[in-house]
Amino acid sequence: MSEELKLNMDAYLPLRDVVFHTLRDAILKGDLKPGERLMEMHLAEKLGVSRTPIREAIRMLEQEGLASTIPRKGAQVAGMTEKDLEDVLEIRDALDELAVAKACEKSNDDSIRELYDAMKAFEAAVKSKDVREIVKTDEAFHDVIYKITENPKLTNIISNLREQMYRYRYEYVKDNANYKQLIDEHNQILEGLKNHDKDYVKKVMHTHLKNQVAGVREVIQNQEKANKI
Repeated sequence: MSEELKLNMDAYLPLRDVVFHTLRDAILKGDLKPGERLMEMHLAEKLGVSRTPIREAIRMLEQEGLASTIPRKGAQVAGMTEKDLEDVLEIRDALDELAVAKACEKSNDDSIRELYDAMKAFEAAVKSKDVREIVKTDEAFHDVIYKITENPKLTNIISNLREQMYRYRYEYVKDNANYKQLIDEHNQILEGLKNHDKDYVKKVMHTHLKNQVAGVREVIQNQEKANKI
């Protein structure tokens, strides 16, 4: 476990959320490795908190697929597998195709302007090179699309999948070689919705997810190779 693990205090968040964000960042940055034990007592001592917020944070990590509990062994950092990646993004692909089709029907000048602003916020985040901000603004761009559908049930289903998507999205945007492609794809999605072209925007959205699968699959394969050395 990294000696640099420190609590990222935020006065506006409950302690369990502060612990959760601290551990999540450590996992996503690689300070906590796949397979590493998440021992409540050790983490509580390390972060200077009681075991209760540690236990609650670990449950939240499990919901995002970042941790798993092994019988008689306890919690540990979850590894990424190609099967998990494909399962999650297969569902996301189908839901996004439905979302952009509905958004094509509902989009107007105001919603397109809001999507344009979200796209520009993402581009600004890319220039900052802050990975968390890049992920946040990428999610915000897609959230505008879901809002345009005017279908709250669809939005809720996709939001429930967000936690399972977070790790894969984070891994994808960590590679700055993907930034130009992401920006181009966002532009294409915007143009498709602006022109109410369902077939075009569904194709672009499918490619958008397909590229993420390919990028994260490469990360997983490289990690597996490194573990065998």
